Amino acid sequence: FRQKLHVNPEIFDDILDYISDHPIFQNQSNNSQLSVSIQLAIFLNRAGHYGNAITLEDVAQWAGVSVESVVNCTNRVMIAVLDAHDQFICFPAGNSEDTDLACKFAESRTCPEWKGGFLAIDGSTMDLFTKPGYYGETFYDRKSKYSLGCQ
Repeated sequence: FRQKLHVNPEIFDDILDYISDHPIFQNQSNNSQLSVSIQLAIFLNRAGHYGNAITLEDVAQWAGVSVESVVNCTNRVMIAVLDAHDQFICFPAGNSEDTDLACKFAESRTCPEWKGGFLAIDGSTMDLFTKPGYYGETFYDRKSKYSLGCQ
């Protein structure tokens, strides 16, 4: 499960609970949509792989659906997830235990000026979707991805 969808089953269920009632999954057509859980699995399988590691045809074959269904499922789930952005993506409260632990870790492993930092520390990378147009090769990292390094 985790190898294909890149999330734990509990996280999958949480995401499913958040998006299941979204209007994008309502259909007035005679042709019913796939269940929201299947659409989410298709989306996560596709989103969890990068570049030529997976193709639309690979996902379609894995899920037993057409390529067009893979595209439709991906689009529907993305709309539902983006509409729930604030529930999925947030920074921890400044006075939370998580923030305190992260700040202490950053201070112990990096320069003193970063003692209040908790989002990224030296060595963290942020992956880029594709190779940048200018000086693209300089963004190619040791993990064979294009990324920006946090310093």
